[in-house]
Amino acid sequence: MRKKTIGDVEVNGKRVFVRVDFNVPFDEAGQITDDTRIRSALPTIQKLIEGGARVIVASHLGRPKGKPVDELRLKPVADRLAELLGSTVISADDCVGPKAEEAVAALRDGDVLLLENLRFHAEEEKNDPSFAEQLASLADIFVNDAFGTAHRAHASTEGITHHLPSVAGLLMEKELQSLGELLTAPSRPFACVFGGAKVSDKVGMILNMLQRVDVVLVGGGLAATFLKARGLEVGESLVEDDMLEEARTIMAESERSSVPVILPLDVLVAREVKRGARMRVVQATSVPAGWGIADIGPRTIEHFFGKLESCKTIMWNGPMGVYEVPQFSLGTRCLINYVAATDAKSVIGGGSSVDAVQEMGLADIVTHVSTGGGATLELLEKGTLPGVEALNDS
Repeated sequence: MRKKTIGDVEVNGKRVFVRVDFNVPFDEAGQITDDTRIRSALPTIQKLIEGGARVIVASHLGRPKGKPVDELRLKPVADRLAELLGSTVISADDCVGPKAEEAVAALRDGDVLLLENLRFHAEEEKNDPSFAEQLASLADIFVNDAFGTAHRAHASTEGITHHLPSVAGLLMEKELQSLGELLTAPSRPFACVFGGAKVSDKVGMILNMLQRVDVVLVGGGLAATFLKARGLEVGESLVEDDMLEEARTIMAESERSSVPVILPLDVLVAREVKRGARMRVVQATSVPAGWGIADIGPRTIEHFFGKLESCKTIMWNGPMGVYEVPQFSLGTRCLINYVAATDAKSVIGGGSSVDAVQEMGLADIVTHVSTGGGATLELLEKGTLPGVEALNDS
């Protein structure tokens, strides 16, 4: 997917509409608790400022369901963006209409304006052509730097591209390059590590990656569904019973393609998945009744290390256990430390995986931490995204 980027267009004196993903978390006091997504967009915004553009930034925040919600206004985000840029960021009271138009008209070269929450208008998620045209009327060039929303064909990600020259921002370019290499030209041996709770979220991606990798490692809640699909008892483990047939399909494809799908040898089980709960390590083939799988066990950790030892590319999506509870986080922590210490190209994606690597302070050590949740899954499943397809080809 070779797409034009901001390096391919002249921005001096131009109004540049930049779609970003500033859907950041807040605490009960209305303070931003994690500004990673804002920081991720800084290189693109700074490059446009340096190029003399009039920068019009747009994002959604939360789920306001098509109407204004005071708690989901973007003014706190504008304030944080201004702190990070070290310069003024103007806030608009709307993203279309007279208020937005007046704010844009007042911009000078190098100024930055943050429009109000796009999802205060129901037309945004409906990809309404008229709404997309209103957004486009504010600018001369469109830049999509919101990889995390590129799997959605919304007015601000797909509709707007029908009216403006449309290119990728630096974050989007980095994501497409790093994830695209996994699909087209990975250094081998290439391993995929899958965890998290649900097979349903990942079945398409796993099947697609089975055609491209040399080994697949499965932990987390996914492992319980796979173990049950093999006819094993998994006690009170979280299992998607409606995904058992899909798990069997994946294992059958594994046999057909001779790409091994490695399941846990031992697991940490607990009667309750909460802090301080009783727990023990058992063989994966011997999960007792009344207990549920909460993490991979020590033998499995060592076994996974052995499978990853010779790999030159490692892609990881999803934690190995209930990472949010410290006593069930050992498998995830050990594998993150191992992956970060290898010389392999390492790509980590998926909300909980990203949270874990960032919490451990290793995000700058691994090769690439993807900012996309659903977008990462869909790109690795289908090889493309609506918001990317809509951009101008290089």
